[in-house]
Amino acid sequence: MQHLWAPWRIEYIRLAKSGQEKGCILCDKPAEGDDSANLLLHRGRYNFVIMNRYPYSAGHLMIAPYRHTCLLEDLGDDELLEHFQLVQMCIRIIRRLWNPAGFNMGMNMGRIAGAGIDQHIHTHVVPRWAGDTNFMPVIAGTGVVSSALDENYRELKPEFEKES
Repeated sequence: MQHLWAPWRIEYIRLAKSGQEKGCILCDKPAEGDDSANLLLHRGRYNFVIMNRYPYSAGHLMIAPYRHTCLLEDLGDDELLEHFQLVQMCIRIIRRLWNPAGFNMGMNMGRIAGAGIDQHIHTHVVPRWAGDTNFMPVIAGTGVVSSALDENYRELKPEFEKES
């Protein structure tokens, strides 16, 4: 039997099991002000870009409005425009840095639609490479992320600063 070493996942497993996750991380993390500890890459006027701490794939980013809402239709024109401009920025930066073969991008609105954070709308940008998925998710129900979050943050952060 082979073993995958992913000790950073235990935090997520313990929080999910204990039900101790309180508040809204998409409100709380930007308010804390420690961008590197919270993997926050960019602050816009209405929205921000944050790395997913429990990614599906290396470089999995989320764009969210500062305003707490679960409804896309609640966002004003300026919020929407900036939100999708940041989606473009994320794709442009990731393409330049890592040259993925494609991207998954989208929103899951509501728990039944797959939203892990269902009370605060956000858009996922997930780079994809040929061979980044194999038998693990199908047979073992396990995803494999091939790079460390802190390493990805160190590569991405200066690129977002250049674009600002």
